[in-house]
Amino acid sequence: MGAYIVGVLVPLVITLLFRSSKNGKKRGVPVVVGGEPGYAIRNSRFESPVETAWEGITTLAELFEQACKQHFDKRLLGTRKLISREIETSEDGRSFEKLHLGDYEWLTYGQAFEAVCNFASGLAQLGHRREERVAIFADTREEWFIALQGCFRRNVTVVTIYASLGEEALCHSLNETEVTTVICGQKELKKLVDISGQLDTVKRIISMDDELPSNSASVSDSVSWTLTSFSDVLRLGQGHPVEPELPLASDIAVIMYTSGSTGLPKGVMMTHGNVLATGSAVMTIVPGLGSKDVYMAYLPLAHILELAAENIMAAIGISIGYGSPLTLTDTSNKIKKGTKGDASVLKPTLMACVPAILDRVRDGVHKKVDATGGLAKKLFNLAYARRLSAVNGSWLGAWGLERLLWNFLVFRKIRAILGGRIRFVLSGGAPLSGDTQRFINICLGAPIGQGYGLTETCAGGTFSEEDDTSVGRVGAPLPCSYIKLIDWPEGGYLTSDSSMPRGEIIIGGPNVTVGYFKNEEKTREVYKVDEKGMRWFYTGDIGQFHADGCLEIIDRKKDIVKLQHGEYVSLGKVEAAVIVSPYIDNIMVHADPFHSYCVALVVASQATIEDWASKKGIKYADFSDLCQKEETVKEVHNSLIKAAKAARLEKFEIPAKIKLLSEPWTPESGLVTAALKIKRESIRKAFSEDLAKLYSS
Repeated sequence: MGAYIVGVLVPLVITLLFRSSKNGKKRGVPVVVGGEPGYAIRNSRFESPVETAWEGITTLAELFEQACKQHFDKRLLGTRKLISREIETSEDGRSFEKLHLGDYEWLTYGQAFEAVCNFASGLAQLGHRREERVAIFADTREEWFIALQGCFRRNVTVVTIYASLGEEALCHSLNETEVTTVICGQKELKKLVDISGQLDTVKRIISMDDELPSNSASVSDSVSWTLTSFSDVLRLGQGHPVEPELPLASDIAVIMYTSGSTGLPKGVMMTHGNVLATGSAVMTIVPGLGSKDVYMAYLPLAHILELAAENIMAAIGISIGYGSPLTLTDTSNKIKKGTKGDASVLKPTLMACVPAILDRVRDGVHKKVDATGGLAKKLFNLAYARRLSAVNGSWLGAWGLERLLWNFLVFRKIRAILGGRIRFVLSGGAPLSGDTQRFINICLGAPIGQGYGLTETCAGGTFSEEDDTSVGRVGAPLPCSYIKLIDWPEGGYLTSDSSMPRGEIIIGGPNVTVGYFKNEEKTREVYKVDEKGMRWFYTGDIGQFHADGCLEIIDRKKDIVKLQHGEYVSLGKVEAAVIVSPYIDNIMVHADPFHSYCVALVVASQATIEDWASKKGIKYADFSDLCQKEETVKEVHNSLIKAAKAARLEKFEIPAKIKLLSEPWTPESGLVTAALKIKRESIRKAFSEDLAKLYSS
């Protein structure tokens, strides 16, 4: 009954706050700062940048220890028990692994802290010295978090590497940082064995899994590695405890290798103080964080968004349940049919997402509604239209009895996909389309806090507040940051623009990182310290400030191409506008200065296009054959044009020709990053012949 009352009262309060925000609430206000001339904004609630939200706490190691003492008996880290692993074969002969997973098994804060201390001691007993670096190369799981905190207790710098990173980038990251110990999973250990001859400094491998891949047996014969299981390191540390060597705020906590959307990845050096500043700032923005919350952890911990989020959750006393994108829901690819996905079992209240994940949720709901058809489809469309109209207008329709009716009849089933208790979603890593943001708002009944930040700013930059129901913006500056716009005359963006100040976004504050590891030239290019000692990062993104101090991302310097007749095309802007087409799973727009139009490579949505083909009576051998048919290309292109016109794109911005692709772009293929952002140069090289044909045809 209490939860029901909260469910009614909280939205009402939000609405009243929203009405006040409509009346001119200032979320960000101008501030005078040093450095390059521009237009700077700070958070309206804090006059100077926030460095820590916890008195006397200056490092992540201190923060974790304090939380474990405060919440000793509360559940912290949860992992689902593996009941069975099965291989299914599809009609076309392809094999798929399916998992039957059980309930979550939990470590309390006290047990987790004991494991962290044991790991720190075990690492020292293995011979790893404090000045040497450790790399964690694995998917997100509880051992990842324990290893991270264990390294922090010894003031050991952790190099984070995406589990999907290719061989060349993996060798580069490990050799450049001279890593001596690698902590990995079974899948990643196989990759390491395959490239063992190319690794210069690795001495020790700690496997998170007791079961080892078949190719690891011969490692000891060919290289001088010692191979130890994670559980053995814990036992070793338990029997031989070592005193901690806690870090200072200025010590490097993490060297985080970017996923490398262009060229080889760069290692961003983050201090404890950098990450703590972002976490402290987010604490002031996300509403009502408390120990009753449950967080769904499934994004890569090698990404600053997830690493910062989990450190915040642990600091507050929140339970963290681990999952993966492939087991997240009941219908996820790796979940055995008839069994439960991670969210259904965990029932989280909080989760972080990248836009690609939210786009998939939206598309999945649309596909299910379309497949059901009939009265159910009509009811969903009516409910959605009524809720959308209400959110944009009458607050009684938005939060009154009608809202409760639609929630019960329609949206309750959709919310059950993610466990039914989500109350706040944090989105970051890439721009979120307004359509998807509104769809998730309505269908999940939860606000989306859309943030803007970069690895180089520890994910800190801006964050939208709960009572801001606008879409397409990324909020006001976080309390740890100043956001400044500076002129970019070449692109036509000036801070003196009459309607709204526009320009390149630069971010200043204690969350701005030290720079790139062993790359002074690039560091000097994009990091600058002003006469007051403030450190600024030049993002290369183009933004504009709204009257209330909120930021909108409108362009990116690297994504702008000048066409043959002088028009500028923003590739990212076009992609964000047209990906709302139900036929498109992913897209890369390409523009050539020697042509007067742009073209696009489109990853086709198989379920949607096959459903369309079935209704049209189109015969085809397989999906690849269907994507090559002229009528299919025409249908998808028309849908793309419709979306572009709805977004009011200029004629020269709309791709004149498209190539339909039947195979998805994955991190494993090297065509998208681990955060699912497209790797433009890699795609251009992989499909150079297709692009050439589009321009010549």
